Amino acid sequence: MRIAALIPARYAATRFPAKLMQPLGSKTVIRHTYDNTVATGLFDEVVVVTDSPVIYDEITAGGGTAKMSRREHESGSDRIAEAVEDMEVDIVLNIQGDTPFIKRDPLEKLLAVFKGADGASVQVASLMQELKDPALIADENYVKVAIDLKGNALFFSRSVIPYPRNKELVIPYYEHIGVYAFRKQALLDFTRWPVTPLENAEKVECLRYLEHGVPLRMVVVDYMGVEIDTPDDLDRAAKLIV
Repeated sequence: MRIAALIPARYAATRFPAKLMQPLGSKTVIRHTYDNTVATGLFDEVVVVTDSPVIYDEITAGGGTAKMSRREHESGSDRIAEAVEDMEVDIVLNIQGDTPFIKRDPLEKLLAVFKGADGASVQVASLMQELKDPALIADENYVKVAIDLKGNALFFSRSVIPYPRNKELVIPYYEHIGVYAFRKQALLDFTRWPVTPLENAEKVECLRYLEHGVPLRMVVVDYMGVEIDTPDDLDRAAKLIV
């Protein structure tokens, strides 16, 4: 089974422009993400797919592999699908460029769901981690996910889900981490579907799969560090750099 990790890297992020080129310790955010992905040793190929010559040069100048997108894209999945279409690959991991603390163990758990008899039916999988800080649970920048008893996603939302109507329950809240694994065809199918109503409302791309009836298998992992969505996130991340 041939496995590739692709890192979509858009320069003009809406909430934090040029966030991937921000310094984080001795490297930029995108360089941390790329180097840490390669260091897992799990992939036959690791490629940054970008719309930016600046990001392209940042990766290739350090000996990394990058590709320039040929056209504009609405989502990271659309961007990497363009690059994947001509690649010989079975499983594709989409690792967001703003996840500089990526490491081997959670990615290994994610890939494991595609193996064995049960794994044959899995088309798309993703990661989540438990959120415990009430401020982060309420923060719309943190996408939450509710799951069924088999670990498949029921819904993704920037709102608090589930809503704690029953105050006697201790409810686990999960943050969706922007790391996906797809079978190649599932990824290509995604790009051929138009943006769906719930996806458009929440601005959460994986809802497109759910709206087309494709289950997402969720894998809970330990703390994954900080995703860099805002300047405050960058400050938090800087405190974790050793």
